[in-house]
Amino acid sequence: MTQKIAVLCSGGGSNLQALIDRIQTGHLDAQIEWVVSNNGDSHALERARKAGIEAIHLSAKTEGTSEAADRKLLSLIRDRGISVLVLAGYMKMLPPGVLELLPGRVINIHPALLPAFGGKGMFGLRVHEAVLARGVHWTGVTIHLVSEHYDEGPILRQRVVAVQPGDTPQSLGSRVLAVEHDTLWREVRDLLERIR
Repeated sequence: MTQKIAVLCSGGGSNLQALIDRIQTGHLDAQIEWVVSNNGDSHALERARKAGIEAIHLSAKTEGTSEAADRKLLSLIRDRGISVLVLAGYMKMLPPGVLELLPGRVINIHPALLPAFGGKGMFGLRVHEAVLARGVHWTGVTIHLVSEHYDEGPILRQRVVAVQPGDTPQSLGSRVLAVEHDTLWREVRDLLERIR
């Protein structure tokens, strides 16, 4: 039986699109039940709608308070039979009840090799700027279980990307993103297999 996943995004949703594409080609046996964004202008919501997936803008703005938004998120997970929750560029801390509802089944993708270059405020180009400023030769992608602290949950999978001479944050970010797109669906597939 195809298991239900849900995706939280804040921005462009290219990792969401990678999941949608892998489901459509049959590489990932899952159904994306809904996509939530805390940003009403998120392109991820448009990607979801285009794929026929329920797209929900959910924030204090839509619900009146942060607490009401948290309650609605919890009810969406509980009432819709979600097996795995995927954070794909989601910039908001999850309410604690989510981790209680889905223990070991909430994952996040991060554009660096954690524990380096992680934590609050480390997202998008900021990560790649920090990598280049430090002068390291390697960066990459990390998929980890979500905990109550930013980027600190147990690591499930990492892939390395070489930093090249003359890299800019944009050029490095582009290569890292390509690896993200090829990595996230594999970890979702493996996690669904483990909990089946």
